[in-house]
Amino acid sequence: MARAFMAGLLACATPVLVMVGATPAIAQSTKDAQLDKAVAALRGITTLKADFTQTDRSGQVLSGKLTLKRPGKIRFEYEDSVNMLIVSNGKALTLVDYDVQQVQRWPISNSPLGALLDPNRDVKKYGTVQETGDPNVIAVQVKDAKRPEYGVITLIFVRDSAAPGGFELSSWVAVDSQNKRTTVRLSNQRYGVAVSDSAFTYKDPRRTSRRPG
Repeated sequence: MARAFMAGLLACATPVLVMVGATPAIAQSTKDAQLDKAVAALRGITTLKADFTQTDRSGQVLSGKLTLKRPGKIRFEYEDSVNMLIVSNGKALTLVDYDVQQVQRWPISNSPLGALLDPNRDVKKYGTVQETGDPNVIAVQVKDAKRPEYGVITLIFVRDSAAPGGFELSSWVAVDSQNKRTTVRLSNQRYGVAVSDSAFTYKDPRRTSRRPG
């Protein structure tokens, strides 16, 4: 199950808010302004800690703690029943599965999460504003038409004056090159908190059977 969730995580979006395939109904100038706001919100994040829930396309849900440090670092610490970690050290996403004592890596540029992590992935260049029907919600779909194997991620921002740029990253939906879809929703976001680089390391599963605390 852990690997299935990993596949989905590297590919997620919010179906309630994003009306995929809908005919654009907002003026291009408004879309440009919304894209600028979303980019400002992303660039305003230096560090972030939050709770998350992750839902795959079959409806299975896992929860845990997320830690983000830009550029490029992220950690998904799952609930105790899931003996695995997902971490990025700024160059690669790593799945550490302690149950089967395996490690798998993907370059961050090859994942939909590259929109969050890869400093070379220009959200403004590759992002397209999607209609949400709510002026307080911005949905930005990020994909590289020349690299469909990278997948697609739709980032959802909700207006919040306390968040960087005035919009809070609330969720995202990723769809990978195999059309596997996962939705991640954040809550209890804390910005600008102290985060050590050691948070993005892991113990070699060949030497331990449990993830670090």
